[in-house]
Amino acid sequence: MSSLQEQLRSRRSCRSFQAVMPSREDIDQIIGVGLYAPTGMGKQSTRIIAVTNQRLRNLIADENARLGGWKEGFDPFYGAPAVMVVLADKTVPTYLYDGSLVMGNMMLAATGMNLGSCWIHRAKECFETEYGKGILRDLGIKGDFEGIGFLAVGYIDGEEPETRPRKENRIFYI
Repeated sequence: MSSLQEQLRSRRSCRSFQAVMPSREDIDQIIGVGLYAPTGMGKQSTRIIAVTNQRLRNLIADENARLGGWKEGFDPFYGAPAVMVVLADKTVPTYLYDGSLVMGNMMLAATGMNLGSCWIHRAKECFETEYGKGILRDLGIKGDFEGIGFLAVGYIDGEEPETRPRKENRIFYI
């Protein structure tokens, strides 16, 4: 089995991160791999926001927790110091798939760099609020973008999550 196949099979969601920020080079590399994800008709309709400012990261985490109905003080990003936001242009028919592929590429890139990652939901809801729209305005992102997901990234705190056995009866040949 190739190292790529091993990486694909070993990727797991991490829900416990060290407080140590990955290097800017590592974050740039993860984002770079995300930018090479396939997109419908090559439109490249996605945008990625790298949140490394801890104050802003914590404010976004608070908004995410509020939207998710979590108790005050819960960190939906599990302590990850870096959070990437993937947005996609809703005017492109394949926007949801395009953004999902970007998320997948970035998770695989993190795994290949011995970093943990976890896809966190509620980006859609967050960027539909005035708070989220304000972030986009401040960054100069114009258009009709939907939040596809948050990607929590950092060094794994503790053991790497174990691979669960794959369920049977999921493949059919015709």
